[in-house]
Amino acid sequence: MENKGTSTLNNGLIWFGAGVSIAEILTGTYLAPLGFEKGLAAILLGHLIGCTMLFFAGLIGGMKRLSAMETVKLSFGGKGCLLFAVLNVLQLVGWTAIMIYDGALAANSIYGTGAWIWCLVIGGLIIVWILIGLKNLGKLNTVAMALLFILTLILGKVIFSGYGGSGLVSEEGMSFGAAVELSVAMPLSWLPLISDYTREAKKPFQATLASTLVYGVVSCFMYIIGMGAALFTGTYDIAVIMVKAGLGAAGLFIIVLSTVTTTFLDAFSAGVSSTVISRAVKEKWAAIVVTVIGTIAAIVYPMDNITNFLYLIGSVFAPMIAIQIADTFILKNDFRTVRFHVPNLVIWACGFVLYRILMHVDTPVGNTLPDMAVTIGICLVYHAVSSAAGSKKVNKAEPESV
Repeated sequence: MENKGTSTLNNGLIWFGAGVSIAEILTGTYLAPLGFEKGLAAILLGHLIGCTMLFFAGLIGGMKRLSAMETVKLSFGGKGCLLFAVLNVLQLVGWTAIMIYDGALAANSIYGTGAWIWCLVIGGLIIVWILIGLKNLGKLNTVAMALLFILTLILGKVIFSGYGGSGLVSEEGMSFGAAVELSVAMPLSWLPLISDYTREAKKPFQATLASTLVYGVVSCFMYIIGMGAALFTGTYDIAVIMVKAGLGAAGLFIIVLSTVTTTFLDAFSAGVSSTVISRAVKEKWAAIVVTVIGTIAAIVYPMDNITNFLYLIGSVFAPMIAIQIADTFILKNDFRTVRFHVPNLVIWACGFVLYRILMHVDTPVGNTLPDMAVTIGICLVYHAVSSAAGSKKVNKAEPESV
């Protein structure tokens, strides 16, 4: 009788699929100038910061049984959340296009039938995933993830044992702090999505923890594969490495399936966020529309460097989740009955500006952690000041009523 809710295992499998991604491998290649040891340290530190925030974001949705954008109402009001819902849909359309573009380009390097054809193939498979539906993906995801796991291990072995040279090592071009921030950026980009899945979990805490840990480990591995590919093979093109290693068909399978399982989450969550903007929208059909738009964009526009896109996502959603963490876990606030909670919107704007400023400051922990710490600090100070001001008004009013 108890069919409701997704299992902890299913949530873990969903986020395994999110972590296995060409975009994560490509982002890992950007860290190669640091060398392997420094690059690895930046990957681990960045993912520790990013996945901690991801855990709290997922836990809020799991505890409250709310989608990601519905949890935003808790801090920004019933209508204040619309700003973030619109921004989230836009970033998810962008991610859908980027993922399809990267997957198609890599697939075409192995079987050169035309990148636009691979865009259509990948886009079509994502739509199939959407039509199957999240709750019906259990067995299919188990098989798909098992195959992906085996093939990514083979890919890792090929890169780290098949090549002895050291290619692209240079202390110039990227600071340690910038590398940390690029490592934070991927888990941070999933912040506005994770609650769309943990809200359905039978055991929210366990599912959120499993999702975060699985994603964090797999994402680190993808980054390391990308960095290792650049360092040990002297190329940034993962498809070229697969071909050289004789992983033609298997490599193609990794590229296409990993792109589908990751981009499905982007498209699905875009559909969920669209329902927050308008109740008339149906999740599934909105997700399909997003996939179609993303596929067309991937065919038409070049999307080779996504670093600025990642930083933009960080500047929007890092201060947002900082305010949500402060309100939910420290201050115990709930502003869903308010249309716009203006003080939190102002604090978010301050956090956004601060992040953009910090992009020009080199810190050993990147931009996200200091930005979130300051944003949470502003929240707590505002709460203390407003509470003190409110109590003074009450004290002044009491003698008049006696």
